[in-house]
Amino acid sequence: MQDELTALIAADLGIKDLPIEDQKTLIAQFGEVALKAATLSVIAKLPEDKHDELTKLTEAGDATALKAFLDREVPGHEDIAKAAVADEVKRFKAFQAP
Repeated sequence: MQDELTALIAADLGIKDLPIEDQKTLIAQFGEVALKAATLSVIAKLPEDKHDELTKLTEAGDATALKAFLDREVPGHEDIAKAAVADEVKRFKAFQAP
């Protein structure tokens, strides 16, 4: 299953012809960048007076409470995050283009 997922992501990123270890490294690095982009996009939509509450929820590690908070404070946060990741995929592909 993991190898299939790696193959799908590698194909989507346009790196399927690289050695598998290079694919895994690039996918991991891309994942970090995409997560940061998604997080920053959501935070940008969060009212500034709610940032401290977000920090506390994040540090507490309660995913359910965090999701409830984001559902309430940033409607559509999942779509915002998905759009940010899609933009990162486009940037990654553009970076690789000859």
